[in-house]
Amino acid sequence: MLHHRLLLPTLFCNLFFGIAHGGGYTASGLMTTAGATASEPLSATHEDSSCAAKGEGANNVMTVRTTLAGVPAILRVPKAIRKPLIVLWHGLGPPAGESELMTALPLDDVPSVKVYLGLPLFGARAPADDAESLARRQAEDYASRIFEPVVVGAAQELPAVLKALRGKKCLGPNEGIGLFGFSAGGTAVLIALAEPEVPVRAAVTVNAPTGLSAAIDAMERATKRQYVWTDSTRQLAQRFDSIRRTTEIASGDPPRALLLFHGADDTIVAPSGAVSLRNALEPFYQRSGNDERLKLVIAPGVSHGWTEPRPLGELRASVADWFNRYL
Repeated sequence: MLHHRLLLPTLFCNLFFGIAHGGGYTASGLMTTAGATASEPLSATHEDSSCAAKGEGANNVMTVRTTLAGVPAILRVPKAIRKPLIVLWHGLGPPAGESELMTALPLDDVPSVKVYLGLPLFGARAPADDAESLARRQAEDYASRIFEPVVVGAAQELPAVLKALRGKKCLGPNEGIGLFGFSAGGTAVLIALAEPEVPVRAAVTVNAPTGLSAAIDAMERATKRQYVWTDSTRQLAQRFDSIRRTTEIASGDPPRALLLFHGADDTIVAPSGAVSLRNALEPFYQRSGNDERLKLVIAPGVSHGWTEPRPLGELRASVADWFNRYL
């Protein structure tokens, strides 16, 4: 019976989250040679995972596989570092891993260290037991078995990741960071923005649900099945609803620079959520005279997946421009 119950959730995972079977990672410290491009494999054996780029030539980039407070990560280090680092989260669908996201979005136009983090339960942390697979977890309960451990979990482990980066001299004691997230990773960004212990200067979300309720709406549309809410999952939705936490998200003087990028043709996560979030945040930015630090882009011709050549070029340019301007 459970096999049949898994069919529709698995279809939803393929459409929205694209649950992938990522390969395992080695111990920390593996990196490519200097000058690697985003598409090159990470296969060299240097064990210095600090944020000091090595090699010759203005275009050299060093990539490092490592773990940060137990979180699998890839560091992309330019030779010249002139801006604070950027932490990036992939989605649950393509790009569905830190290496995939780095290939799609290397951001070499931004002179900062990029830190691509693996989400909980993905890649090296994917469950080995079929009983704990993501499809089975979703069949049991999306809110408590996927959203809470993966999306909320990513945001909650970020402070420890930043502490590890400070230990590697990649981040100053009180230095702010950039944050990027796609889809579920974008929801993790919104959750992290509402937490005071994460010092964020600028952030970008792409096709991100604004919280658990929006993610459930997307799941219901994709599977044609109604989700059964409980008191505990309703409380979870309220706690991590970014529209209810606009005061925290817009905190700071000046407030964090936030770009909400959403595909107009996204049929999985409707752009209306990003519009509602922008509308809820706008008064806070207007009152402080910082309207330009909040931007909504509804991109024509862009669907939930954005790695085709045309949308990819537009997205790369928009994200790089935002971080170059506000980091």
